[in-house]
Amino acid sequence: MKILVLGQGAREHAIVKALVRTGTPASDIIVAPGNAGIALDVRCEPNLNPNLPLDVVKFALEHGTELAIIGPEAPLIAGVSDALRSEGIAVFGPSQEAAQLEGSKSFAKEVMAAAGVPTGMARECTTLEEVISAMDDFGAPYVIKADGLAAGKGVIVTSDRDAAVDHAKKFIAMGILVEEFLDGQEVSLFFLSDGTSVVPLTPAQDFKRAYDNDEGPNTGGMGAYSPLPWLPAGFVEEVEEKVALPTIQEMARLGAPFVGLLYCGLIITKRGIRVIEFNARFGDPETQVVLRRLNSSLSNLLYKAATGHLEGVSDPEFSKDVAITVVLASEGYPDTSAPNRPLYGLGEAEAQGVEVCHAATAWAENKDGEESLVATGGRVLSVVATGKDFAGARAQAYAGIEKIQLQGSHYRKDIAAKVSN
Repeated sequence: MKILVLGQGAREHAIVKALVRTGTPASDIIVAPGNAGIALDVRCEPNLNPNLPLDVVKFALEHGTELAIIGPEAPLIAGVSDALRSEGIAVFGPSQEAAQLEGSKSFAKEVMAAAGVPTGMARECTTLEEVISAMDDFGAPYVIKADGLAAGKGVIVTSDRDAAVDHAKKFIAMGILVEEFLDGQEVSLFFLSDGTSVVPLTPAQDFKRAYDNDEGPNTGGMGAYSPLPWLPAGFVEEVEEKVALPTIQEMARLGAPFVGLLYCGLIITKRGIRVIEFNARFGDPETQVVLRRLNSSLSNLLYKAATGHLEGVSDPEFSKDVAITVVLASEGYPDTSAPNRPLYGLGEAEAQGVEVCHAATAWAENKDGEESLVATGGRVLSVVATGKDFAGARAQAYAGIEKIQLQGSHYRKDIAAKVSN
C-alpha cells in the first residue's frame, strides 16, 4: 500500500517507524516535508507544503497514494483531508469541519454538552473584561485557553492572576475560554474512528511542564510513558462508552462525521472522568510510546478507519513491555528559540538500544564544507526506550539521551519516575 504521511515532527517519525515495524515496506512510504532524521528511514519531499490542498492532491495522485496519514493539525484545519477525499484517496484524518473539535475549544464544548460528555465548566470570552469576570467567578487556580490553534501553547494553568491575564491578552483575538480548575491524574487516550465506530489504543501520560517536578511553562510535551499501571479496571471501556462514542455520534448527527484519530485528553477527578480537551490527530509525545508498543499492523488499522470499516476489527495488540520517551529541547524552549546548532552523539545513543524520533533536525554545511546534523529549535527529538519494567526502560532512555550533545539543550529527568519504584 502506497502511503503518504504529512508532517515533519517526532510524531510523524514515530508513525513511520511503527508502519515499518508492523509490516509496511519502507519503500512504500513518502513523508512530506519530513526532516533529516525521517529521511534516514524513508523518502521525504521537503519542498511539498502539507498545508496546501491542491499541491498535496497533485503529488498524491502522481505517486499513486492509497492512504494519506495527516500528522499535525494545521493541514486538517486547511482542508487537506477534504481535497484528498474528493479525489478518492483514503485519508486518516478528519475533514476541515470535523477538525474543529481541536481547532475551536468552544465548538468542542458545544459538542460535549450536546453529547452528554463529562467536562469542566467553561465560559467563552471575547474581551479582557469578560475574562477577568470569569476568573473571579471560578477562582484560582486559573485555567485560560486560547479558542484556536496555538501549537500546544494556548493553555495556562496558574494561581498567578497577572500571568493568567497576560496569557489572555496574548490570545484574546482568537477568543478565550476560562474554565474551572480540575484536579487529578491526567490521561491521554487515543481512539481510531471511522465516523461511526471507535477502536481504542493504549493509554499514556505526558508531561507538559518544561522542568522537573512539573515546574516551568507549559510546552508541547516533554515526555510520556505507557501503559498506566495505576488506572482502575474498566477505564478504557468507560471512556469509550461515555466520551468517545457519544462524541463521534454527535459529530455524525451534525453532518460532520469524524474519521481519523480522536485524542481524548482526560483527567480523573474525585467526581469521575472529565475531558480536558480533544485533539483531532495523534498527540506528541504520547504517539512515540503508544505506537512503540503496537504489534498489530498500523497501516491496516488506519486504512480500515479511513475507509469506514472498523466494525469487526480485532482489538489492536500491544506489547507487554512498557515504553517511555524523553524529549530533548533546545535552549530557551518554550519561551525563546535558539539558533541552529550542531547535534552530536545520535549513533552512540542508538547503540544504547533506544529509538530516536527526530522532531526538528536538518542537514547543514559546517565550516569545513561538510554536511552535519543540526537542531533547528524547539523540541529537537524524542528518545524512546522499552523494557520489562519502568525502572529498566528509564535507565535505558536516560543512558541514551545522555549520549546526545546539543549546546544549551535541556530535558526532564523525572519522566515516569513515580511508576518506576
